[in-house]
Amino acid sequence: MTETTLNDKKALVTGGASGIGAAAVRALAARGAHVVVADIDHDAAQRLADEVGGEAWAVDLTDTAALAELRLDVDVLVNNAGIQKVSPVQDFDPADLHRILTLMLESPFLLIRAAVPHMYEQGWGRIVNVSSVHGLRASAFKSAYVAAKHGLEGLSKAVALEGAPHGVTSNCVNPSYVRTPLVDKQITDQAATHGIPEEQVVEKIMLTESAIKRLVEPEEVGELIAFLAGPSAGMVTGSSYAMDGGWMAS
Repeated sequence: MTETTLNDKKALVTGGASGIGAAAVRALAARGAHVVVADIDHDAAQRLADEVGGEAWAVDLTDTAALAELRLDVDVLVNNAGIQKVSPVQDFDPADLHRILTLMLESPFLLIRAAVPHMYEQGWGRIVNVSSVHGLRASAFKSAYVAAKHGLEGLSKAVALEGAPHGVTSNCVNPSYVRTPLVDKQITDQAATHGIPEEQVVEKIMLTESAIKRLVEPEEVGELIAFLAGPSAGMVTGSSYAMDGGWMAS
């Protein structure tokens, strides 16, 4: 039985209606947290919120003007929302670069900015940023994604230093390829970019660097997020937790 270590805590998970976000929602709710499922897909967010006894927040996180005026009374913030674009840099649409950086770096900054006053006031808070192995390493044809995740790593560390005197931690989780709709879409893009059949992408592209030859399951990442959000992780801050099947060991 899962310990209810987050009773009386309120958590917000962005991109919470599917994939890693949904796994994080379920893991946090299982520990007693009241979870706000933030997603651009309101119907999916509401279904999951109903499942876990939380609430849904339909939000477009690229609307940074609205986020700049936001104040959040949450104890746990999980910045998870993300998108991907696979393309050679010379063909990369600048509009796609801007959209990725807005969603995956600027909006986490604005949500952290909105959340820390409440956390500081109560002397406790947890910020978990869903980064990637691509926040620690680079791969070709993912210039915007790699840039956004590297930026998120720096943001997370800066917030860790600022938040430490106030009982607020900030960490990144860094999975490799996770079995999610985002990765499923990449298979088609990677096949086109590399000129190989889709059925060869997982083995020849995604798992080449991994010692353990399988995709990460969303629930595995959700459990790590829940640990970092809990009371046992009070001395863990400014860190980046790789869940990559040994990729970083090579």
